[in-house]
Amino acid sequence: MIRGARAPPLRVARLFWPSRRLCGDDSRTGVEAPSTGQQDDGCILEREGEAGLDPSTVTPEVLLRMPPPPPLPGRPESGDYDAENLSSGSGSRRRPREELRLADRILKVLLQDGPGFSARKALDEMNLKVTNELVRQVMFKFVVSVDSVNRERYPRLAYKFFVWAGQQDGYRHNTSMYNLVMKVFAECGEVKAMWRLLEEMTEIGLPVSARTFHILICTCGQAGLRRRLVERFIKSSSFNYRPFKSSFNAILHTLLTIKQYSLIEWVHQKMVTEGHTPDVLTYNVVMRAKYLLGKLDQFHRLLDEMGKNGLTPDLHTYNLLLHVLGKGDKPLAALNLLNYMSDVGCVPSVLHFTNLIDGLSRAGNLEACRYFFDEMVKKGCEPDAVCYTVMITGYVAAAEFEEAQKLFDDMLVRGKLPNVYTYNSMIRGLCIVVL
Repeated sequence: MIRGARAPPLRVARLFWPSRRLCGDDSRTGVEAPSTGQQDDGCILEREGEAGLDPSTVTPEVLLRMPPPPPLPGRPESGDYDAENLSSGSGSRRRPREELRLADRILKVLLQDGPGFSARKALDEMNLKVTNELVRQVMFKFVVSVDSVNRERYPRLAYKFFVWAGQQDGYRHNTSMYNLVMKVFAECGEVKAMWRLLEEMTEIGLPVSARTFHILICTCGQAGLRRRLVERFIKSSSFNYRPFKSSFNAILHTLLTIKQYSLIEWVHQKMVTEGHTPDVLTYNVVMRAKYLLGKLDQFHRLLDEMGKNGLTPDLHTYNLLLHVLGKGDKPLAALNLLNYMSDVGCVPSVLHFTNLIDGLSRAGNLEACRYFFDEMVKKGCEPDAVCYTVMITGYVAAAEFEEAQKLFDDMLVRGKLPNVYTYNSMIRGLCIVVL
């Protein structure tokens, strides 16, 4: 689409890159990213503001490199959606800055651990009041500073602190804390240790979450192992899959974010075989997978099946359909769909128009792109930086740099801040003109 403990700046910069992904596999829209020349199925990012280095301002999804969950109908999104309480807890009255300073001191102590120095004893002597936030801050520092030099040592140090913290009075690890230390293990390639943590969570009765599944599935290199993990989570009575309606939807959503399209097909088939009823989210995810696998006949069958089952398409379904029509160079059908959306009270947004324009751009129909861009403005729908970037990229790809320059100038006049993809496209266009 329409790392060293001493110097982690590059790693941190990636971690805190602008957070909203439009039409990436990790979006909930089910469409491709803009044709910016980035072959990633997609992701173009829109700046929403940047977080500082204080992990208290970082959502769990960003820290674990996961997409946020879809919001529940009639309920705002919440970062605390799967029983992973990230509050300070334990009656802590320390301010975030104090927690940060303590985390720095703890990390320095841990890094001294070795012959002649007991980090555990030093931690005891600090007389700390352990809280969820303090543990989170320490684990955060491990996650963002893993590199090739320390990746063998960091898992041991992180786990040593994790065990020590869990033994302190008035504190008990929750699912989120297990996920964080599991993330450290994942960054360091300690797969067996991750599975041992999963077993430990089960033994002590802690629920596992969609984040737990995401961290584990990303380390499974073999298809057979991934399937076994999926089956385990489906059957698990301790799988807290909120805010999704079922464990299947939680798993399907996660698989979409990591581009496991064939595995999505397998999970969907298993879901149907076991008698579970798909909902709109299920269909959106599976249809996107079918589309990206090039199985358009199955894509259309699923769309028909969705209607026969009495399910009404949502904004994300229409997003996907518009992109498919655009990429198939069917502007008239897309126009009819946009009109239908308005008639049924599902007013197209800038995201819908951008998806459509991107599809048409990929099909090489710049005339239709311009038409829908102008229509969007006429309808009072203000194009954003992503939409401008899609248009600019299309013109650059067609070697029409003058049109791209006009749009770039218009973008600045309207106060839209160009992003890195916008500049990449303009630079590419200038290179073409010079050559």
